Amino acid sequence: MALRSIIPTLFGTGLSDWWSTWDYPERIMDQCFGMQIYDEDLLPPTLYRGFMIHPRTQNSVANSGQSEVKNDDKQFQVSLNVKQFKPEEIEVKVVDNYVVIHGKHEEKSDDSGFCAREFTRRYMLPQACEGDTVTSSLSADGVLTILAPKKAIEAPPKQERQIPVSVEESKKEEESSK
Repeated sequence: MALRSIIPTLFGTGLSDWWSTWDYPERIMDQCFGMQIYDEDLLPPTLYRGFMIHPRTQNSVANSGQSEVKNDDKQFQVSLNVKQFKPEEIEVKVVDNYVVIHGKHEEKSDDSGFCAREFTRRYMLPQACEGDTVTSSLSADGVLTILAPKKAIEAPPKQERQIPVSVEESKKEEESSK
């Protein structure tokens, strides 16, 4: 009797396979939202569904550097892949010490029908950066780069002050001088 109850669990019946695909739709709705979905994205991640392995295409997209932030001593830099958008569809502005990047284009025909894309990203500027110095550039391959140089932190000026040395006489010397 016990062997008969374990067989559906080993081979899968649809009901015993609760956790292998329930969280997968959330992963489609990340940075890649609006990009073409491949057949591999809709298939189970592996033949044996007991292992939680991401599909190959989603892994490659996650490691492709969709959005990279670098913050070093000299500058704050954001690189964002916006190759799906034309330059006139992208807006970059500074609002309350945040860099706000907004992209939107209306319905366009795609391989699988029509598609409208829109995104907004907000990045807080470090304290050493000023909003007036932020620049942006779009490369030929569709990478938007935001640069904010940091202010040089000046060392406080050296202040020198002479301190007089006072000499105290001991009690024995005071008594002998009397």
